[in-house]
Amino acid sequence: MNRTLSRALFAVLLLVASGCAQSFDATTVGVPVTMASDAGQVPQGTAFKVEATALWFMWGIVPINNPSLQKTLAAELVGGRSVANLKIRTHTSLIDGLVTVLTVGLLSPRSVTYEGVIVGAPPVTP
Repeated sequence: MNRTLSRALFAVLLLVASGCAQSFDATTVGVPVTMASDAGQVPQGTAFKVEATALWFMWGIVPINNPSLQKTLAAELVGGRSVANLKIRTHTSLIDGLVTVLTVGLLSPRSVTYEGVIVGAPPVTP
């Protein structure tokens, strides 16, 4: 009985520890993406900063909404353009924390900020 209880507690702790884990895969963007440029070289292009929200259910165990850089920048990333110096910041804002507390953890939003530079030739308009 005691061994079963300790195993169940361990399983619950593993679930809680894995909540709100988020991964970002640059290969799904569909264009070349670099996280940093060569030393001493600043990429020339259009800087961008986009904020989005990831939403999790049941204390961060079940993802409801994951932000996508590809969907956000779809119109700009055409015609051989790429993303350079991409920075991704995930954090809990004051509003995110308030929603988590008010829903007793059932809903857990996280703010995601994408920053970078769009480089390459702009698309040609007819």
